[in-house]
Amino acid sequence: MMRRVTNTGRRSFMGNATDAASAVAFGRKNQIGCIDLKFTDFLGTQHHITISKDDLTEDLFKNGIGFDGSSIRCWQPIHRSDMLMIPRPETACIDPFFKRKTLSFNCDVIDPLGAHGPERYSKDSRYVLHKTVESLHNSGICDHARVGPEAEFFIFDDVRYSTGPGHSYYHIDSDEAAWNSAREEAGGNKAYKLRHKEGYFPSPPSDQLSDIRNEMCEVMESLGIRIEANHHEVATAGQCEIDFQFGDLLDVADKIQWYKYVVKNVARNNNKVATFMPKPVSGDNGSGMHQHYSLHASDGTNLFTGNSHAGLSQMGLYFIGGLIKNCDAVLAFTNPLTNSYRRLVPGYEAPIYAAYSGRNRSAFVRIPLSHPKGRRVEFRTPDPTCNAYFAFAACVQAGMDGIRNRIDPGQPTDIDLYTAAPEDIKHIKAVPASLDLALKALEDPKRNAFLKHDGVFTDDVIESYIERKKGEIGEFRNQPTPWEFENYLDA
Repeated sequence: MMRRVTNTGRRSFMGNATDAASAVAFGRKNQIGCIDLKFTDFLGTQHHITISKDDLTEDLFKNGIGFDGSSIRCWQPIHRSDMLMIPRPETACIDPFFKRKTLSFNCDVIDPLGAHGPERYSKDSRYVLHKTVESLHNSGICDHARVGPEAEFFIFDDVRYSTGPGHSYYHIDSDEAAWNSAREEAGGNKAYKLRHKEGYFPSPPSDQLSDIRNEMCEVMESLGIRIEANHHEVATAGQCEIDFQFGDLLDVADKIQWYKYVVKNVARNNNKVATFMPKPVSGDNGSGMHQHYSLHASDGTNLFTGNSHAGLSQMGLYFIGGLIKNCDAVLAFTNPLTNSYRRLVPGYEAPIYAAYSGRNRSAFVRIPLSHPKGRRVEFRTPDPTCNAYFAFAACVQAGMDGIRNRIDPGQPTDIDLYTAAPEDIKHIKAVPASLDLALKALEDPKRNAFLKHDGVFTDDVIESYIERKKGEIGEFRNQPTPWEFENYLDA
């Protein structure tokens, strides 16, 4: 029996606050029991602190509260540890997972001892994306960008893992997994296990996760996230996708954080575990986060609509040219784990060639069929473990570099790149095959200059990110794996 504690009904948890006064009024109207302040760290993980309801005053939105920045990965040294988080009133909502009624806010991170007094913290990824938004607005090219992400995830019934000097293993399990077709189960095995790579759109009882996904959607909608669709994805063992409506960069990045929060908590409340890990299942498809981008004028006109390939404008083609040229450094942010590159291999539908096309899902940029007002480019290589603030900023910076420098993406590729003869695709570059290669591109001043345009990414952000990721690679290389024992013990 599934245990549900998130009973939202059709009640909205959103406050629709516009300033400190309306956020305070919303909290008092709802008779909250406490306040929860949330922020996202350098690697995309959300953190929170809960404070007294008595602190809900307009001063909270001016002064914030202090915290230890040296205890957050990649942030402050211990001798400069004092930081501030200041809640943003427009993000006010009631957290749907706390038993005690809790008013939640997303926060800006402030360095109280900046060069010019208190200032936005350069390593706050939300601030990096904020600078991207401002750069677009001031560019003379467009007014703003919109993005629509499609984050996939797995829902497992059991996850166990451990690594030590004398052992290394993981074990995952799912009631619908192909490998459980002969498992003895309480009350008998009821079959309907999903075969590998045959999990796309099956109906119940093969799709055993419809109710959980619907519950996730219900909670997201109560938080103001407009859901478009949810479905089972290609892989066995519980791969799922929930799609929500596109929007402006910062708003959507904030919603991605809520999306992950809701998915994980609803799964937990149903005695399951959700993961956005790109490649948790050997021999089947991994989880991606396709990202749909478009640029718009101040009146909302879609600047990617035109008469070029697949109805795209010349500006849209230049945007693709920028993604192709800069993809190596971009992938350091959009595919940030060593595990990310286990997904980016031939045979599992993950785009690994820096090519573009309409309808061709083997290219890493696709121009989906759409109404002209909805014309966009879909970047298909990213995965959902990325920090959305960094990832959106890097992709837009790359695309804008293409527009400013009129980078020609070349001819579209309308063949199946996975089965093409090598001589037919020798002119198409592949995306980096490892995090190490992506970091080498990010480390090169000539190849990361597009990120620094208008001061969006600063040197301290790039350097700290590279240092952290190199550390992860070093630890990964130092660990023997069960596969190596299976293949090399008798060497």
